[in-house]
Amino acid sequence: MPWKDNYTTSDEIGIRDSAIAWPEGVQMALGLTVNLNPAGTGKGITAKDLAYPTWHYGLNEGLDRFLALFKELNIRASFATPAVIAESYPDLMERILGEGHEIAAQGLYGEDPALLAPGQEARHMDRAAEVLTRVTGSLPKGWFALSRPDDRAATGCATDETIALLKARGYRYFGNGLADDAPYYWVSDEATNEALLTLPYYYHFDDTFFLMFPREGTGLERPQALLNNWRAEFRAQYRRGRYFNLCVSPARSGWGHRFENLATALREAMAHPGVWAATGAEIAAHWQARHPPETALTLAPSIWQDYPDSLS
Repeated sequence: MPWKDNYTTSDEIGIRDSAIAWPEGVQMALGLTVNLNPAGTGKGITAKDLAYPTWHYGLNEGLDRFLALFKELNIRASFATPAVIAESYPDLMERILGEGHEIAAQGLYGEDPALLAPGQEARHMDRAAEVLTRVTGSLPKGWFALSRPDDRAATGCATDETIALLKARGYRYFGNGLADDAPYYWVSDEATNEALLTLPYYYHFDDTFFLMFPREGTGLERPQALLNNWRAEFRAQYRRGRYFNLCVSPARSGWGHRFENLATALREAMAHPGVWAATGAEIAAHWQARHPPETALTLAPSIWQDYPDSLS
């Protein structure tokens, strides 16, 4: 598709089901993102966020439940972690890595980079990389920019510069893209075909937008709707042989009936033959090898034209 400046993020050419090449014996890939960002607003993590009882429960009983379930089902998950959380809980990071999971980056404070001053996003990235590398022993391969409960939109937070900054710093994938339901390449420079592999995400499968309301004291939640979404999307993607991502937080899905719903969805999914439940880094590495940007990314010249009275 022809490129449209300030509008598209990829070539908008979705890969056909028959062209997807997973490892031998794999029908579909299942990505499980564990959100370790307690920030309530785009400003990032505050002392108030860290004081919530649900956050403390999530990092203790909730995480214990998550890790036991993942071990039972042989699932390797990606833990999207702000650098300040990794620095504050190094023993927790060691435990997660020791059980075969991935620590991926989620900002310095879990903040919205669009709210930062010019040039500050790059400085925050560099500081986050330094902290996460020191705590975990290596630079994370993935970067997430997940929405917070009070964000105006549920689409995640990236600026016009985010992907280029990540690419320049050696990240291998961006974790929450909305442009496809299979991994795709987010273009940061259409003139040179510079792009970063992006893994699909959709907020209909993120517990933030179904289980967040008790945090505000209203007692309202929709766990059954979330379970219905997980089940329906898994069945559709399994039938087609594509990719499905769930995004959960131990502070939300780690307790009571909510955890039982997550356990039900994952046990049902993993009972199907050929489900590859791997980390984002593992899925990204396979996709880049089998579907490299040199052959998968097809950019045509821009058709965008600006006029004095246009809305662009």
